[in-house]
Amino acid sequence: MKIIMVVLLTLISTPLWAAAPFTPEQEVRIKALIRETLVANPDILEQSINALQQQANEAQGQQMDQFIEANKQVLFQDPGSPRFGATMPALTLVSFTDYNCPFCKTFDPLLEKIVKAYPQVAVVIKPLPFKGESSMTSARLALTLWQQHPNQFLPFHQRLMAKKGFHDADSIAAAQKKTGVTPVALSEQSLNVLRTNLKLADQLGIEGTPATLIGNQIIPGAISYEQLEEIVKQQLAKAGK
Repeated sequence: MKIIMVVLLTLISTPLWAAAPFTPEQEVRIKALIRETLVANPDILEQSINALQQQANEAQGQQMDQFIEANKQVLFQDPGSPRFGATMPALTLVSFTDYNCPFCKTFDPLLEKIVKAYPQVAVVIKPLPFKGESSMTSARLALTLWQQHPNQFLPFHQRLMAKKGFHDADSIAAAQKKTGVTPVALSEQSLNVLRTNLKLADQLGIEGTPATLIGNQIIPGAISYEQLEEIVKQQLAKAGK
């Protein structure tokens, strides 16, 4: 609706402002002629809306490209953020997730599936503790494990994601026991990583999980594998891979 109003103002008002002054009668007639033209040729309005939408998308894409370029180190190469997949990827997906988020629990296995199907793809995990104290605890524990025993991270991550419903101290301890990970004390670095993740999410306009950065697009929510694969294929094609 906002775009339509902009188009109408552009088509109806701008010519009157830009031209030499008209009499009130001339203004009424000009507006009537414009409306008659739009009614007779509705594709003019559609074309104008499409052009404005394309300009808006291009501007948004440019802003995203600039943000990614300025923050590529912390987005894609932060040593404190867990990752899996290709060691020298053609495409890196950044997954903002929460161990208490039910939609994340359904979407996370699709990321592992896409990496297996496309070995040139990597995934970076950036926990966002949006859902309470156990979100914070489980995220910090997973991050600490990645920092101190990186080979043990993925089984523990998968176990946390496999639980239905919210975690508590008992379920987190059970996940540690089940996966046999080395006991660790929560590190200060894990807290710093979470602070950075929250800042990135705010700058990217992320308000919920899951949210996935693919190329220069933020994909909100738990999309299907078919949708995920299509976006990955498009981005690989753009990268010439």
